[in-house]
Amino acid sequence: MERMIPAKRWGYVIPMAVIMYILAYVDRINVAMIMPYIDQSFGLTAKDAGFAAGIFFVGYMVLQIPGGLLASHWDARKTVAILMVLWGLVAVATGFVQTATQLYVARFVLGIFEGGVWPAVLVLLANWFPQNERARANALWMSCLPISAVFMAPLTGWLLNFLHWRTVFIIEGLPPLVWVVVWWLLVANHPSEAKWISPEERDYIETAMARENSSKAVSSGYLAALTDRTVIWLFIAYFFWMAGFYGFTMWVPAVVKSFAGVGASAGIVGVLSAIPFLFALLSMLVTSAWSDRLMKRQIFVAAPAIIGAAGLVIGQFVHTPTLQLVFLCVAAIGVYGPYGPFWAMPSAILRPEVSGAAMGLINMANLGGFMGPYIVGYVQTSTGSGFAGFLVLAVFLLIVAAIAMSLGADRRIAESQKTNAAAGGHRHAPAE
Repeated sequence: MERMIPAKRWGYVIPMAVIMYILAYVDRINVAMIMPYIDQSFGLTAKDAGFAAGIFFVGYMVLQIPGGLLASHWDARKTVAILMVLWGLVAVATGFVQTATQLYVARFVLGIFEGGVWPAVLVLLANWFPQNERARANALWMSCLPISAVFMAPLTGWLLNFLHWRTVFIIEGLPPLVWVVVWWLLVANHPSEAKWISPEERDYIETAMARENSSKAVSSGYLAALTDRTVIWLFIAYFFWMAGFYGFTMWVPAVVKSFAGVGASAGIVGVLSAIPFLFALLSMLVTSAWSDRLMKRQIFVAAPAIIGAAGLVIGQFVHTPTLQLVFLCVAAIGVYGPYGPFWAMPSAILRPEVSGAAMGLINMANLGGFMGPYIVGYVQTSTGSGFAGFLVLAVFLLIVAAIAMSLGADRRIAESQKTNAAAGGHRHAPAE
């Protein structure tokens, strides 16, 4: 009978990262709920609102590769802590903007400081979870995205019922400045640095990581990683995915408000806006578990993208509030589902010393998050209807599906698995 390896890493590393990034994501997307109230102060058009939501992602590119490099070659824990303080200060400062231009600048700078967090956490997780656990580990961490959307919409809507929009920005910007203390005290960069881990679990992780990395080609340097064919195609796919993802996410409250009725309160809009993200969370967890079980990644990126495209298009042809909400849920299932499998691919095909930089490069494709909201807003302003904008978003998701199915990532992962098969391994216990 195989030994059962303790699995405390699931109960320590994942929750810390989830809470940290929930705070980041709330500060990123709360503008979607607050924007209608900012409109009243600055007189923004739908196109201006899309620009304010999207300019974040221009700044988001700046620290992608540097963040990954710092995490890989210095310390992922410290990198995230520094960025947490900086983004929290900027999020608070957003409550003091006096003009639309200042709002754009605050969103841009917020994007800079949040930009290095994503690749740094991916490096951290790759230090703790072997490849056969990584899609689930990624998805459990990335569940912070729909969870934060679930909490952000009702919470922000409720706060807006009582407080000025400036105060809401300030209140929601303060938690990262508190959580950074908890992060600093409890998170470890490697199993060898954690005081709470058992020797048996530490040995299991380090042995598995060493075995996996031995089967990967010796790195030829950062340039080779950044010009790797699969990495380049992952960048392109992620660009179009993020255009569809944020084009959908940023406009959910506006769509809900349109069918909820003029008299619907911000609180009601917030509660209804949260429903699709509950389905998104379920989609992420199921898709990642299935992907790890079969050790397949490409199909579990492509299939959800197709489902998301279908939800976006069909949802434009239904007119009852219930059906519109149903297809928002279908779209959410599709646009959130690929997260775990997608981000399990770079660390599976690249050695750890260069995977951080490669993941930073791929995550720079979040610039697509500028294009998606802006296109929807621009089309809505130009035509008076959002249909064409959502149709474009659906096309973007279909491009993602096509690229995913053409990648060679699964073949490269399978070759690595064959190399490792002879080395055997342990069976680990369920997460504690």
